[in-house]
Amino acid sequence: MSTAMGMLPLTLPVYGCNTPEEIERLTVDEDLSDIERAVYLLSAGQDIQGTSVIANLPFLVRQNPAETLRRVLPKVREVLHVAGVEMQLTAAVSFRTILQEESVSIHTYAHSFLQVILLHLEHRDAGVSNAWLETLLSVIEVLPKETLKHEILNPLVSKAQLSQTVQSRLVSCKILGKMTNKFDAHTIKREILPLVKSLCQDVEYEVRSCMCRQLENIAQGIGTELTKSVVLPELIELSRDEGSSVRLAAFETLVNLLDVFDTDDRSQTILPLVKSFCEKSFKADESILISLSFHLGKLCHGLYGIFTPDQHLRFLEFYKKLCTLGLQQENGHNENQIPPQILEQEKKYISVRKNCAYNFPAMIVFVDPKNFHMELYSTFFCLCHDPEVPVRYTIAICFYEVSKLLNSGVYLIHKELITLLQDESLEVLDALIDHLPEILELMSTGGESSVQENKLSSLPDLIPALTAAEQRAAASLKWRTHEKLLQKYACLPHIISSDQIYYRFLQRMFTIVMTNNVLPVQKAASRTLCIFLRYNRKQEQRHEVIQKLIEQLGQGKSYWNRLRFLDTCEFIIEIFSKSFFCKYFFLPAIELTHDPVANVRMKLCYLLPKVKSTLKIPADKHLLQQLEMCVRKLLCQEKDKDVLAIVKRTVLELDRMEMSMDAFQKKFYEKDLLDQEKEREELLLMEMEQLEKEKQQSDGRPMSEKSFEKKRRDTKTPTTLPKSIPISVPGPSGTSTPSTSKEIKKSKLIRSQSFNNQAFHAKYGNLDKCASKSSTVGYTPSVSGLGKTSVVSLTDDSFRTRNACSAPTTFSPNASLPGTSRGTGNSVDPKSSGSKETPPRKATLKSRKSNP
Repeated sequence: MSTAMGMLPLTLPVYGCNTPEEIERLTVDEDLSDIERAVYLLSAGQDIQGTSVIANLPFLVRQNPAETLRRVLPKVREVLHVAGVEMQLTAAVSFRTILQEESVSIHTYAHSFLQVILLHLEHRDAGVSNAWLETLLSVIEVLPKETLKHEILNPLVSKAQLSQTVQSRLVSCKILGKMTNKFDAHTIKREILPLVKSLCQDVEYEVRSCMCRQLENIAQGIGTELTKSVVLPELIELSRDEGSSVRLAAFETLVNLLDVFDTDDRSQTILPLVKSFCEKSFKADESILISLSFHLGKLCHGLYGIFTPDQHLRFLEFYKKLCTLGLQQENGHNENQIPPQILEQEKKYISVRKNCAYNFPAMIVFVDPKNFHMELYSTFFCLCHDPEVPVRYTIAICFYEVSKLLNSGVYLIHKELITLLQDESLEVLDALIDHLPEILELMSTGGESSVQENKLSSLPDLIPALTAAEQRAAASLKWRTHEKLLQKYACLPHIISSDQIYYRFLQRMFTIVMTNNVLPVQKAASRTLCIFLRYNRKQEQRHEVIQKLIEQLGQGKSYWNRLRFLDTCEFIIEIFSKSFFCKYFFLPAIELTHDPVANVRMKLCYLLPKVKSTLKIPADKHLLQQLEMCVRKLLCQEKDKDVLAIVKRTVLELDRMEMSMDAFQKKFYEKDLLDQEKEREELLLMEMEQLEKEKQQSDGRPMSEKSFEKKRRDTKTPTTLPKSIPISVPGPSGTSTPSTSKEIKKSKLIRSQSFNNQAFHAKYGNLDKCASKSSTVGYTPSVSGLGKTSVVSLTDDSFRTRNACSAPTTFSPNASLPGTSRGTGNSVDPKSSGSKETPPRKATLKSRKSNP
């Protein structure tokens, strides 16, 4: 048994075919070509086989267009006359695919396929008719004008007459709407517009409604003058139609065409129609209210400036009424006791309030943001506390737009932010956190770029609301919401104080990394923890977190925690400077080359190129030696074949890598400059803490977080600091050397207070930009041959800040060495490895001494 046309089986299984005769009847000769097989199956095969041939028609046209059109297409035409719904739908899709793929010229396509499409437009099945209509509308886009006129427009004159079926007239409406922009103004005025007028006055409301919805397309094709003289009168008449669906179509078309009409038309003609429509809407079907509430924002924008004060007020009151529609009828009855028609009505009212929430930003513009508190705050409060989730979900999506529009008045909606953060529905929370960093930044600055102090200090409920939101997301099964929330929390160093983050968020991130069972959530928490660590301003707290990462993750008993330590190392390489990683995490990371679990060793091998990229020669020559030694041991002692294969590939990659130098190189200039900036910021962070301590001692009182934040925001410095800034480099003991001049100290403090805000500003983009594009710097097989180290140094000595801080981490004498603490041959992968028997090693963080 083989496959015909690459896709069409020679024998198709049919339920109930048990005899050899039946199987033989459904079997096709394997020697037949694709074209012959298709012709045979269309002539003598089952319906399912014929449908399969038609589905593969685009493939046949691509392979052999001439033979397919000559032999297969006539058979397709014959079959479609008696085909069922499934085959008809398949043919419509295949014909459209052939057009889109441009397998044949448009002239050939029109000659071969157009008549088949037109023939089946009025199929008795509505679904089939619509499928063929969609194909025809696609064809109209590309057909030449002459073909359109002779093959489609001329027959359309008779098809649009009252003597034809309703289905035929509905099809004519849609074809007219599509064709209008294909002809010149004279042809449109002489041949198309009379048909349009006739269909707008059809006796059937479905036809009038359908033609009314096509008037927007027709107006765009005929220009402003004809629209005002022909389309507008028809719309006015249709807006007074006895059929509610026709009036609704006229209203929506008028709203969509507001930009076409001038001010006089809007004020004298359209505005009275809109007023009348709004006044009658409550007495009409609720579906009209749904449409009206959805188009309200566009209507306000289009008619802005022509309302009288009284009309403005009435329209605003109408919007407020829609925002609370249905809430007055809440009676606390059991849903099972409410009649079905009442339930259906309540669903429509919910849709109205949801649309009002969607249009709320437009209504702020309508009343002017300065009048928000007086005019719209109570409505906003109601929407944020609406009993239905879809309404609160929509207002949560709009919250960022509302915040931007209010600008300096954003403090007015602080409480509503807390309300939505504490919402019982995770869907609402998920919608809100999409723009949570931007919202919190607007809240913290009060919408002003030069704010004098952090205004979130007046919002004490924010931190409890944020922590409660995270705990609710963690307790649910919606881990994607939890992951997104943790990612958004990376903005907090720009919003709240370092101590608040340390005591309320950082420890929680560490707990999630240690205990959560969802890998993406753990990684999100790990990355956010690294960002918290990056902007922590207290050295004691930083060292405590680093020590916990090394001891509880890197040296943890569970292999799962050790894998997460490697993820954390990757984030540290991305977020911190190279010297920071080398100082604290280089040795704990390469120590895992001796891990007893193969998965850990394998993950480390994948990370080694990034680890090596953090080294600079010659300052980190000794670290390079240790890396080489670990890789050699892996090559010699590794017993797991999968790990060994990855090790060999990694060695080749490391060998091809070029090492960074202490001096800048042209090819690494941008990456080295970015790393230099990170290192400067880290050094300034340490100096900032030291100078703050000196200031506290001299003043006799501590410097509050609030006053520091105020100074930090008052000071503006460019993202790239001047090269002339003097930087104190920590010595072997890890302490910074203070400057002798008090003026320089003061200048450093101001600069250091400002850099945190500048580096983290604009959606924290610097962190994202620097990470994934970091270069892979390679492995050198021996210390004597340090790989490709072409030295093209810059003469500016201000870049040479990496000194003693590049020294390695040293561990206490009691700490077990990497080579002695873990075996290498064990490839068993339990979540808790055999290293349980050994107590976890304790790492003491010390500054590493520089290599001479």
